[in-house]
Amino acid sequence: MILKRLSSKLLSSKSASLGRMARIGLTIPTTLCTALMLAALTFNAQAAEMFPFVLPWDDATAGATDVSAWLEKPAGRNGFIAAKNGHLFAGDKRQRFIGVNIAFGANFPTHADAEKVAARMAKFGINCVRFHHMDMQGTPAGIFSKDGRTLDAERLDRLDYFLFQLKEHGIYADLNLHVSRTYPDLPASEKEGSPNFDKGVDNFAAAMIALQKDYARALLTHINPYTKSAYTDEPAVAFIEINNENALLDEWRNGGLDHLPVPYHAELSRLWTDWLKTTYGSVENPPAGWATGAHSIGAELLKNGDFSHNFESWNLEQHEGAAAQIKVSDGVLRVDVQKTGAQPWHVQFNQAGLHFQEGETYTASFRARAATPRKVSVNASMAHEPWTVFGSKEFALTPEWSAYSFTFAASGSDDRGRLSFSGLAVAIGACEVADVSLRIGAVDGAVPRDSSGVFTAFTRDEVASHTIAIQRDWYRFLWSIEERYWTGMKRFLREDLHAKSLIVGTPMGWSPFPIQEQMDVIDCHAYWQHPRFPHKSWDAEDWTVAPLPMTGAADGGVLPRLALQRVSGMPYICTEYNHAAPNPYSAETFPLICAYAAFQDWDAIFAFAYSHRLDDWAKGYFPSFFDIDQHPAKMATLAASAALFLRGDVHPAAREIVATVPLETVINTARASGPRIASDAFGVSPLTAFLHRTGIRLGSTADLPSAPSPDGSKFTSDTGQLTWDTDDKVVTIDTPRSKAVIGFAERRSYDLGGIGIEFGALKQGFGIVQLTVLEGADFHSARRILVTAVATAENTGMQWKDVNRDSIGSQWGRAPSLVEGVPAKIRLLPGQTWKAWALDERGQRREAVPLQDNTLEIAPAHKTLWYELVAE
Repeated sequence: MILKRLSSKLLSSKSASLGRMARIGLTIPTTLCTALMLAALTFNAQAAEMFPFVLPWDDATAGATDVSAWLEKPAGRNGFIAAKNGHLFAGDKRQRFIGVNIAFGANFPTHADAEKVAARMAKFGINCVRFHHMDMQGTPAGIFSKDGRTLDAERLDRLDYFLFQLKEHGIYADLNLHVSRTYPDLPASEKEGSPNFDKGVDNFAAAMIALQKDYARALLTHINPYTKSAYTDEPAVAFIEINNENALLDEWRNGGLDHLPVPYHAELSRLWTDWLKTTYGSVENPPAGWATGAHSIGAELLKNGDFSHNFESWNLEQHEGAAAQIKVSDGVLRVDVQKTGAQPWHVQFNQAGLHFQEGETYTASFRARAATPRKVSVNASMAHEPWTVFGSKEFALTPEWSAYSFTFAASGSDDRGRLSFSGLAVAIGACEVADVSLRIGAVDGAVPRDSSGVFTAFTRDEVASHTIAIQRDWYRFLWSIEERYWTGMKRFLREDLHAKSLIVGTPMGWSPFPIQEQMDVIDCHAYWQHPRFPHKSWDAEDWTVAPLPMTGAADGGVLPRLALQRVSGMPYICTEYNHAAPNPYSAETFPLICAYAAFQDWDAIFAFAYSHRLDDWAKGYFPSFFDIDQHPAKMATLAASAALFLRGDVHPAAREIVATVPLETVINTARASGPRIASDAFGVSPLTAFLHRTGIRLGSTADLPSAPSPDGSKFTSDTGQLTWDTDDKVVTIDTPRSKAVIGFAERRSYDLGGIGIEFGALKQGFGIVQLTVLEGADFHSARRILVTAVATAENTGMQWKDVNRDSIGSQWGRAPSLVEGVPAKIRLLPGQTWKAWALDERGQRREAVPLQDNTLEIAPAHKTLWYELVAE
């Protein structure tokens, strides 16, 4: 793309940029101002073409991009990782982790490959590996033998040697137990209706829990012949995770247990009956309070739900370029989506003017079909900011007319509510809807029993049609079963197997924090622009990844959500994080998460994933949404980002804002809104996370902070080191040893503590420049600096499906990967003279780059993402 500009326009643009700098209080030295203004007349006029840049899979050479010296070797030399004062420690030293996930067959490299992969990881500052999805398949991509029960000896040997090599290079392990195994407790023919991977069911089904224990015992008590210790006794194993993204409360609330096979439904019903007997002493005479509030179905709340008056009282919404047409005929509403949107809700139709009362039961129903199978989300919510949802359910439409309904207890109250049919912008095509109804639902004051006297377990919709007293008892029952599962598994690992590593349950969002804080560590997961599959899950051809940057997002993207659910006083780790490829802005991934994780003072962050591939390391390009090992823009930023987090260049927040909430309040909130409980539910604005450290904790009484929503468009951390700019969509990092500009910085100039950075033309207007002091206490005394300059990356031959640039289907392209060089002028501090080199893909000096007036000009012509500066 050629970007035209005239010198006079550029000069005006630069003046405006300098003005912006002045308005936010940055000091602009006169010499720097003059230099930047003069340079504006001659600087790069257009973005250059992309060039090959492949980071060798087996490279561990020393150089400016090698930060392996920051890792203590061997891992575990100071004993087991311990939780102290709310953080992780190795001996008496605070420990942080920048980790990666290894998935499926990549868990089992050959011995020769294991040595090279471990060394390469260490070079980039990776100091923990999470072993994930080992349990889904049999050999060779999984750890099980063909019987699905015993461990395969050859795969186990590969795992052992890999862990040994990681340990030698200063890299710890995080061993996952259940991730994606479907348990062999029953024949497959008898498990129809069970959720994927038996999620939720394995929190209560005794046979599945026994199989989990068998696997843990076989894996963890096995002696690794290379380290000469069992994994229960191996200090290089930092964490043992019980069950990934899997919890009873979450699976039940999502409807995953609505169609349980008979044996599991019967087992859950027996547990429910036993809980009632224990709680009330007898179930022959149900509690009198159960009947309070029972009533019959109410009157219709919608207008024109039969579309007899065309589209009257309904509203079609189309956002940010998404497009659809509405047509009503014979009482049938047809929505024809002609252009998809970046978000599913960018096409929706709704009716506003509704009143919702917290705790009241509502029943929504309709008939629908779709020309091709698709999903639609029906939501009861506010019709205004902050668009809070009070009840929601997703339905899978087929070409045949079907009747759909769901009953929900409203999680909040609002006089300006609406009922919406959303999620339509995911795929082009038509769907038809008829006979839409919303009524106050009938409420039953009795719990159903079968002929033997056993109380029947509720589905999600069923419980909403019962009184509040019954709903509360049912939710307390589920809570107690889930809590028993997690504490029981932890006790088994500690007391029966004598495991000494820190124990992780499952991430926040799946299980409520009062349950998970009974583990050793609190975990979380987050993805920016996770791929969406409009028709079939994980369809390799039919998916989209919205081409949106998170940098400067008005709502902060996923970072506030992560920060607000931290449990104060406990170690906090994020074991899955990524900005999915082929999003052209995904170079922002590590600079953003590392900067704000350091500011929030978290303890570990893990990229998902390093690789999913079996014995396929030398790809030369990135072949999937998540693998980073061959993604040049992501890998190139790791060393500089490790300085932000591992080395601690970004300082923790000066102030902490925490919501203290009683347990009963948390339980009631989770029952109404789901198990993800964070401090924003109790008055903390999400954007506060850019100003101060945030979190939540339990207390005997409520202590809710009075932290008003921050104003303006720039949010500067209370340390002064980070600024999140929602207008310019730029993030700046200004610390004594690290400086960075991330975002839409094209033809803009920045002053970071006297270091000047001026960007030239960029293909998308988006780029990143990071400066990292490698030798010296700060930039004033620096003897060696790494410059990382990254923009977008793609593969040779990668083919976008259309102008939306949100999908390539299976056309990921081939080697070599291609990158965009960033044109920029970097003016260093006065008083020193420097030599500079452009570095090759191994971080080795390839060619000298001259400096003029203490200014380094980097350019695409150097065909690199890295530069090294050495003081003379």
